Amino acid sequence: MTTTASPSPGTPSPPPGLRDFYENPAVPVASGPSRTLRQARVLARALGPAGASGPRTVLDIGCGDGTAAATAAPLLRGHRLIGVDWSQDALARARTRLPYAVRGELGGGGLPFASGAADAVLFSEVLEHLVDPDAALDEIRRVLRPGGHLMLSTPNLAAWYNRALLLAGVQPVFSEVSLRSVHGRPGAEVVGHLRLYTARALREFVAASGFAAVALEGAPFHGVPRVLRPLDRLACAAPSLASILLLHARRT
Repeated sequence: MTTTASPSPGTPSPPPGLRDFYENPAVPVASGPSRTLRQARVLARALGPAGASGPRTVLDIGCGDGTAAATAAPLLRGHRLIGVDWSQDALARARTRLPYAVRGELGGGGLPFASGAADAVLFSEVLEHLVDPDAALDEIRRVLRPGGHLMLSTPNLAAWYNRALLLAGVQPVFSEVSLRSVHGRPGAEVVGHLRLYTARALREFVAASGFAAVALEGAPFHGVPRVLRPLDRLACAAPSLASILLLHARRT
């Protein structure tokens, strides 16, 4: 992807090519701070202060280098924030920023947490990297308590500029056809996107996986050329056109 994503998610063990790709230290693993802060504010309001009901457990699944969780931590003060990732390289970096960072997979052996152990899950720009997103949401649902919160972000296949690019016969931004180089789309960075969602598809997918959508918002993308950024921010008013989809859902 050319997005700010966490391309080292806690996924089922990928094929050797993907495994090598995600363990490459040159692959970016940091999420965008502005989106992280927005998600953390929503979670802080949903969970309430730690003193009122005791600390809650928040899992940052696909934490990458821990930047996103460290950015969110001040807004979730008093709650227990745990980073989870599949990549050993990403975890080594995350442990310099987080008190808790553990290895886990969303498939295969599963996450190292009991059923219902988590009150909230941050899942920032991980979904688009997964071979088996169905198994991933099944595992997230398992570790969340009933009514627990899922904060998910992912690039929007139907972003306003992607609609124009497709009409012109150009490969959409965020989509990738190779792990080696970029072909047929704007941008120069390969980051390993396997799945892409529209706003409608994302809502339907999480509902089918046992979650009730609370809110869906749009967010801008840092990679949009500077001259077009005002338009990108304006598009956030209509999530179906926005660059990034921010979904708040609850486990049913």
